[in-house]
This record gives sequence, C-alpha cells and structure tokens, in this order.
Amino acid sequence: MASSLTTFTDEARIALDTLSGRASGLFSPSLRLGVTGLSRAGKTVFISALVHNLIHGGRLPLFEAQKSGRIARAFLEEQPDDAVPRFQYEDHIAVLVNDRVWPDSTRAISELRLTVEYESASGWNRMFSSGRLSVDIVDYPGEWLLDLPLLGKSFADFSREGFEMAMLPVRHDLSQDWRTLSATIDPNADADEMTARRLAESFAAYLKACKLDERALSTLPPGRFLMPGDLEGSPALTFAPLLLKGERRPRSGSLQAMMERRYEAYKTHVVKPFFREHITRLDRQIVLIDAMQALNAGPGAMADLERAVTEILSCFRPGRGNFLTDLFARRIDRILVAATKADHLHHESHDRLQAIVRRLADRAVARANFTGADVDVVAMAAVRATREGTVKQGRETLPVVIGSPLKGEKINGETFDGKTETAIFPGDLPEKIEAVFDVSETDHRQSSDPAIRFVRFRPPKLERTAEGVTLSLPHIRLDRALQFLIGDHLA
Repeated sequence: MASSLTTFTDEARIALDTLSGRASGLFSPSLRLGVTGLSRAGKTVFISALVHNLIHGGRLPLFEAQKSGRIARAFLEEQPDDAVPRFQYEDHIAVLVNDRVWPDSTRAISELRLTVEYESASGWNRMFSSGRLSVDIVDYPGEWLLDLPLLGKSFADFSREGFEMAMLPVRHDLSQDWRTLSATIDPNADADEMTARRLAESFAAYLKACKLDERALSTLPPGRFLMPGDLEGSPALTFAPLLLKGERRPRSGSLQAMMERRYEAYKTHVVKPFFREHITRLDRQIVLIDAMQALNAGPGAMADLERAVTEILSCFRPGRGNFLTDLFARRIDRILVAATKADHLHHESHDRLQAIVRRLADRAVARANFTGADVDVVAMAAVRATREGTVKQGRETLPVVIGSPLKGEKINGETFDGKTETAIFPGDLPEKIEAVFDVSETDHRQSSDPAIRFVRFRPPKLERTAEGVTLSLPHIRLDRALQFLIGDHLA
C-alpha cells in the first residue's frame, strides 16, 4: 500500500534523500529506529527506559551484546536532523526517577541519537567494523501514522468510510450528534465558513469521545484532529466528511468543493511531508499498543485496535534490499509489535497477553498484504511499576501485583491516594483468544466485569546498591525488544 501513497516526483525526492543519507553514513554507521503507538501506549517511557538502561548498564540478560560484556559504553550525541525537535530525555528521566510521575505523552515528532561503542563478537567483523553504531530514535504519534492511508483516498472515499465507521455499534451513539448535524447540511449549498467550522468541531468531538477509556478506540483519522499541534484552528483542519450523493464533481463555490479542497490541502501539506521526510527514512520500527485498555473496553475496541494495526502496517515500506537498492530506498526489515504495561498483570497471564497480540499482529500482517520483513510480538513493560506476590482469600491463594496506584484510581469503590502501596488481583485473561475479538454477541459495553482490573500505578522507587548507586529502571522484556531491534547490528 505504501507505494500507492507517493507520486513519481515523491519517489525521486526520496531516492535523493536516501542517497545523501547513505553517503554521510559510510564512515559512521547509523540505524534509524521508529517508535510509534497510539496515545498512552508508552512511547515516551519506552525511549527513556531504553536509553537509561543502555547508558547505565542496566540488567538486560536477553540483550546479547550487553550480556557478553561487549558494549564499552553508550552515550547521547547531537542528533543529525536540526529541524526536528529533540526528544527531551533528561526531563523525562527526571520526572520518572525523582518525582515518580509518568512523563507527558508524545504530542509531535522528536528525535534522539544514542551511540553505542562495542566490540564485535566476530574476529572478521572486528577487522572491518568501526565498533560504533549510532541509533537515531524517531518518536512520533501513531495517530499521525493513521493519516497515511488518506493519501490513496479521495474526499468521496474519506466521506463514505467516515460514515460507515460511525455507524458501527461501538461508535453509533458517540457519532449521533455529528451525523444528525450532517443530515441537515446540503453539500451543494454555497460554501460557508461557519457551517464548515460547526461540522469540523462536531466531527472532532466525536473522534475525541471514541478515544476515551470507556471505548478505547484506535482508528480515528485524521490524526491532527486529535493532536493538532501548531495547526489548531487553521483551515487545513476545518473540514469533515459529508453525506454525498453519487460521485459527481462538486459545484464550484459549494461547501463540498471547499471541504474537498481543504482535505486535499491536508494531505499535501501535512500528511505527505510527514511520510516523505520521516517514515521513508526508517530502518527498524516498534509499534507499541495498550492492548489491556482495549481488552477492558470489550471486543469492539479490540476489533478496532486490529483495524488500526492493519492500517499502520500497511503504511510502512517493508522488505530487504541489496547494496544497490539500499542506496536509493530504505526498507524496514524488522517490526516489533509490543503490548505494553505487562507489569499490570501477574506473569502467569503474560503468555496469554502475548498470544492475543500475536493473533492481532498476524491477522493485521495478512490483511495489510505485508511481506518482506520480520515481524515479532512481545508483552513488555519498559518501566516495571509493580512487583509480584500472593495473598490468601479463604482457601484460595491469588497471584497479585503490588504497587502504588495513581492518585484517583478506583477499584470496588476504593479511591487511592497515590501514596499507599496496595496488592491487587488483576484477574486472568481468557484462555480462548478468539473470544476477545468476537463482536457478534456483545454490544460496545461488556455485560459482566472486565477481564482485568486495570489500575494505573506510579513509577517505581529505584533501588540503590550498598554503595549508594542508583540502579537502572526495572523492566519486563525490554532486553528482548532491544535484541530484536538492534542486536544483529552489534554482533
């Protein structure tokens, strides 16, 4: 699908950009790692924990280069792209470690260069390798990525699909006000700025309602309607799908003509530069998903999450090239789909969480006609906020997670103060994976209690050694993620 998102001119510019980047990287090898995910999946925490553990020599037993002692040091360097905001690693670590507060979510694109000096495991490689790899970590909102399929869709396609999605049972009530307003609007009427604004605001309100915890929906383009950045209030965001009759060309000066023009401007000036300047330059990719929030919201949310992952995968350029083709076009040869917040579950449920994500990713890969890259899945926690234990309840012994719930979190009528440490039995994920995707016998709300009791915890208090040295951030399977994403480049 990615090839249909660009013109011949776009491809020529991409080839020139790639050739220039390859030339500058001949004597300083680098790897561009994309980090994305939908809001609150933990992108900022993942990057902060990855860098912190590498710089401070964290406990990473499955990361072979670290385990074998071949990493001499890891350190931050000036990033290569001056026009891209820097990922503020130091600020994020300060609030995580000192204040025990989760850092603010990703709102726009940012970048950080982490350089690793290492000794190759192969004598042959030691002769020809510099023993130095720069990992350029590119952080960007998944909501923006979900805009990329719009490049291959006309305004009529966008409008038709928008109303089809709005009629799904899990969205029907949330979209009611916008659909009612749209039914009163004649697309062929004269263009009117206030009408366009009312429609755009009502459409955006519906998308924002879909995103809330109760529904936890994921497929919500256009992404800048949820994260406008510096485009807030601009004409580029003042459009919405219309109830069109047929595929006829809009009358000049009509509302439809204005909406269509703004939709095309959004694609040209917002979506296409993002794709060309960032997505086409990636070598590796991790897609973080908050599967548990969707599990709590029910099968409708899980089906929507699967749709979102499919859309995301369809936008990448997967594959393996050769020396010649790699000079002109980068391909993503490894993608990791990671279910975050595994520390909210006892380890007995981690295999089930991973199986659920494996099923979701496998179907998304098949539906996206996605070939040529290695795709793996993992259930992980970049920062582990809990520890495990057991409690007696009558004759039963229940596996629990122990941590400090965030202030205001509730379970069974109890509201937590943000300071008290509590043992929580999170529940068990279902053994039958298909059940969590089956929307045939359920509405958008589960009739019974959710499968898991999802409580947000404060970041952990870091342990200190006997010498008073603060240890690196604890995690679950961050080392496995690192091994898959960059391990082969440090072999």
